[in-house]
Amino acid sequence: MDVYANLKQGERGVWISIAAYIFCSIIKVVVALFADSEALLADGLNNTTDVIASIAVLIGLRIARKPPDKDHPYGHFRAETISSMVASFIMFAVGIEVLTRAVPSLFNPEVQAPDMVAAWVALGSAVVMLAVYRYNIRLAKLIDSQAVAAAAQDNRSDAWVSIGTFVGIAGAQFQLHWLDPLAALVVGVIILKTAWEIFREAAHRLTDGFDYGELEVLRDTISQIPGVAEIKDIKARYLGSSVIVDAVIHVDPDLNVLESHVITEEIEKHMKEKHKIGTVHIHIEPDERLAR
Repeated sequence: MDVYANLKQGERGVWISIAAYIFCSIIKVVVALFADSEALLADGLNNTTDVIASIAVLIGLRIARKPPDKDHPYGHFRAETISSMVASFIMFAVGIEVLTRAVPSLFNPEVQAPDMVAAWVALGSAVVMLAVYRYNIRLAKLIDSQAVAAAAQDNRSDAWVSIGTFVGIAGAQFQLHWLDPLAALVVGVIILKTAWEIFREAAHRLTDGFDYGELEVLRDTISQIPGVAEIKDIKARYLGSSVIVDAVIHVDPDLNVLESHVITEEIEKHMKEKHKIGTVHIHIEPDERLAR
């Protein structure tokens, strides 16, 4: 399955996430307003940001599927990463809004315990999001999509947030009134933390950052290919969810063009089989130490 087919399948997982988030956010916000629960309202607003963020990711996946053109010879794959950064900005804004609502309520001595129905709504939402997480994580492994895997992790995070909301509201029933706004405060912090992690990863990829440990693993794979005398240089970068590898290798100077080409084909084969990397650029140079 090629990268374009993977992107198309990845959209299916994003659509399921959007549907689940819309359903949960509407139920939570409506119930929170009637049950007077800051924690559930914060949880509902969190799901609202997830809807907007998921739509941004969906748009990014759609643009990333566009084939290369005159102005984009490498394709549009980085649109996926840009959409993730846009989503992080949206999450930052809502996270700050949740905190500004939760902090005053936390220090309000007259706050009343919310209706217990809010707790059951939060728990039901957690069950829904865990089911969506299980679907998306299986899809991510099937199509090897980092974007869908990230969406799945966000689904699981939202499930834990809803469980925390349930605990906060349930605790408020036992005269621990501060637990409900405290749960809202925790939700706000989680939103900001998630936003920062998404922003940091997107910025790292857009600036051609790549994990050094992973790069060494790729170097080790190439070095084991018969005919590779030395790896002079190796670089890697992300293009959307795909990885592009550039390497300069030394080979026996007495090899002809065909024999050298066979080595490059073996490198490409192993990189695809072991690391699922389909784009490898190999530059061959003669190793003077092996000259006869």
